Amino acid sequence: MTSHLAGVERVCGQCLSDPPAFDESVILTDYAAPTDALVQDLKFRAQLPLAKALGPPMAEAARHRLQRSDKPADFVLPVPLSRERLEQRGFNQALELARPIALTLTLPLLADICVRTRHTSAQAELPLTQRRVNMRGAFAVRDRKVMEGKHVLLIDDVMTTGHTLRELAACLKRHGATRVSNLVLARTPAR
Repeated sequence: MTSHLAGVERVCGQCLSDPPAFDESVILTDYAAPTDALVQDLKFRAQLPLAKALGPPMAEAARHRLQRSDKPADFVLPVPLSRERLEQRGFNQALELARPIALTLTLPLLADICVRTRHTSAQAELPLTQRRVNMRGAFAVRDRKVMEGKHVLLIDDVMTTGHTLRELAACLKRHGATRVSNLVLARTPAR
């Protein structure tokens, strides 16, 4: 599946050998300085104004790619947090990024159509080999009718292994989505 980072299209080796359920990823930048500090401030220090500043550039990166798509996205969907993580953090950073993105792209924001069915360990705390298993079966769609035949624009802050987005995209497609595109603030560079 195609990844777009800083205007460069590429397909990673893992996606060639084990194709994900999502169709493409638009990534604003690498998870490196200074973006890594901004993500940490947003996610763990509740610096929510950062989402308002980072969302529009993410939307513009997607706008360029979506114009070349055969079908523009039908709506924006932030990666949901578990109830426990939401209570712990007090907000969903993906939702906070999705608000200005939806506004900039003039797309509906459907924040409650998909839920995390169980609390999972934080992906960043797990070895790479355990991340896929951690996410297996972690999402559900509340209303299949809303998803059927749609192109979904998934929003997340960081993509490392991609297992969260892979699992969520697979769930959305099982419930009728025809296309799933990821819009991610930063991707952890390959080691």
